Amino acid sequence: MLLIDSPSQNAYFNIASEEYLLHRFPTEDIFLLYVNAPSIIVGKFQNTLAEINLDYVTEKDIKVVRRMSGGGTVYHDLGNLNFSFHTLLGQNDFGDFSFFTQPVLTVLNNLGVPAVLQGRNDLLVDGKKFSGNAKLARHGKMIQHGTILLDSEMEVLGDALKVNPLKFLDKAIKSTRSRVTNLIHYLPEETTTSDLKKLLTEEIIKNNPNAQRYELTEEDLTGIHKLMTEKYETWAWNFGFSPNYNFKKAIKVPAGFIEVHLDVVQGIIEKAKIFGDFFAAKPIEELEAELIGQKHELSQLTFLFSSLNLTDYFGKVTAEEVLEGFK
Repeated sequence: MLLIDSPSQNAYFNIASEEYLLHRFPTEDIFLLYVNAPSIIVGKFQNTLAEINLDYVTEKDIKVVRRMSGGGTVYHDLGNLNFSFHTLLGQNDFGDFSFFTQPVLTVLNNLGVPAVLQGRNDLLVDGKKFSGNAKLARHGKMIQHGTILLDSEMEVLGDALKVNPLKFLDKAIKSTRSRVTNLIHYLPEETTTSDLKKLLTEEIIKNNPNAQRYELTEEDLTGIHKLMTEKYETWAWNFGFSPNYNFKKAIKVPAGFIEVHLDVVQGIIEKAKIFGDFFAAKPIEELEAELIGQKHELSQLTFLFSSLNLTDYFGKVTAEEVLEGFK
């Protein structure tokens, strides 16, 4: 088994590294640890916009990254430790999350934390969740990865994932918000993610005496950065990959009431209907036609609206006011 401690706190890099390592080490077992700066990690089959508070995430410059595995959306920051096991497919039951969460439970139980695996894939303490886990199978290997909330900013977590559920109608898997807690409430206040890294690594070595530490080489770093820029940093992967959805939002502006309906396919607006009690000098169908083929993405819509005279369609409005109807 190779023990890898990521040198980066960039979520794009760390999520990309999981895919890179699948190809780099097609047969070796791997135990990877990483900590991300504030970021939201979206499950592969989820509608990203339906999972995040886009205004808040944009304002706080929180990265949004889609991972390879299914499951729900989670928030990462410097108070959250992430672990990832890579093993050959077939060595362990794909549906069993207990094998690779046991080292985490052992470490915490030895520290006096009454942590347990409950349900299919969650680790809880006193009925509150501190770790969610997900799996994927690809290229003959299996990855099981999870989070450990040690001292995460719960207020930011709540605000970043606070979404209006009425805006989206789709068949994407929705996250179930659980009661969550930080382990710092059960551990000495000075405990850090580095401390947990050390303890977890020692536990893995105890169970795998032949485990060896591995530092990513320059070749590895180059490969991960290439995958990061070509895939994990892109709008096409993080937003455009979302399942098709219908978007609806109503806003009130000084010019009147505006209700926006969009059909979005792979992140691109295919149909648009706008209703309201505003007074339009030009047919609203002209604006609807302009929206077809645009990304359902704020920067592109901002650029579009800056090139149009929106008062022709809505009366006295600003581009910023109209943009609210598309968020």
